[in-house]
Amino acid sequence: MKQTETIKWVRLGDYINKSEEINSEFAFGISSVRGVSNTKGFIKTKADLKGRDLSPFQLVKPRHFAFNRRTTRNGERLGLGYNSSLQTYICTEDYIVFKSKDESVLLADYLYVFILRDEFDRRVRYDSWGSATEFFNWEDMQRLTIPLPPIEIQQELVDTYNGLKSLAEQNEALIEPLNKACEAFIVDCQMKYPKVKLSDGKVDYIELCDERNGNGLYTVDDVRGISTEKVFIPTKANMDGVSLTSYKVVNHNDFVYVADTSRRGDKIALALNITDKSILVSSIYTAFRCKDTTKLMPEYLYLLLSRTEFDRYSRFNSWGSARETFDWSEMCRVEIPLPPIEVQQSIVNIYHCMEEAKSIAAEAREKLKTLCPALIQRAANL
Repeated sequence: MKQTETIKWVRLGDYINKSEEINSEFAFGISSVRGVSNTKGFIKTKADLKGRDLSPFQLVKPRHFAFNRRTTRNGERLGLGYNSSLQTYICTEDYIVFKSKDESVLLADYLYVFILRDEFDRRVRYDSWGSATEFFNWEDMQRLTIPLPPIEIQQELVDTYNGLKSLAEQNEALIEPLNKACEAFIVDCQMKYPKVKLSDGKVDYIELCDERNGNGLYTVDDVRGISTEKVFIPTKANMDGVSLTSYKVVNHNDFVYVADTSRRGDKIALALNITDKSILVSSIYTAFRCKDTTKLMPEYLYLLLSRTEFDRYSRFNSWGSARETFDWSEMCRVEIPLPPIEVQQSIVNIYHCMEEAKSIAAEAREKLKTLCPALIQRAANL
């Protein structure tokens, strides 16, 4: 592209066509019905379609778009889907279905990147009209303007988006198989190896930690809470004027749990500090560590304590009246299978692979949020 060329902004309606093909021959059944989400994807319908006539439902062919005209109660976002698959879906006749008139001029994938931006949703809400219910109609979609670079530039931008999206999807696809592999190894350990109590007074595999922030080394920025998802979270407490000297210090590979198991959805709040940074937690929490990591690996124990079976066990063994607690003595009585350290390490290695896949996928998804606006900005300023 020459430096003197200017990317033109065009009226979208000149480059898209409304599609009104319907399921008149009943070629598609309930399994093909889709709704649209405000995250810009198709979802399986939540509607009860038993006995419903599907003949007026609209066809959403590959590379077609569909959107719900109603914009109220949708979280300030337009419910819209783009069919990037090779299947044909059907959707309610209340939706608007459209496509690119000529993909040698406007790529459907490029248009989808344009639509994924928060700026698109803000414009849609601004252009929505109505009283009790607001709508963004076909005519409003046509009036939108879009930067239209040459087709090769559109394809380049789409390839950039698809590359990052593929990275996220590939790693997301690894998470479930790796999780199942961890679970299978743990079940195998339960069958092969003897169970031991975490601490019985004779052999102690865990021990309490009670290091305090008495010297004020750590600040409010280091304070964390614990969730029932078994991770540390930013504290929700009001820390204004709170003295942190009594707060407990949680070092690398230390565990923390909340003994109170009431009103937590039948789960126990627990976390393991896998970072190299020490953090602070409330003094009412229970902190402990593995006494000898050559016999019991912290991450192996964490996997056992993160299972739903442990949540059920801790709730069953919580005691109290107005408030039920799973105290330290009950934690010590927990029995776990104890395989050789090399077996523990192999399970932990799979866990690390799963966590790495989660991290890569999450980072890629986060970058996708800013990538679409950047790509369209580039398209508009080439």
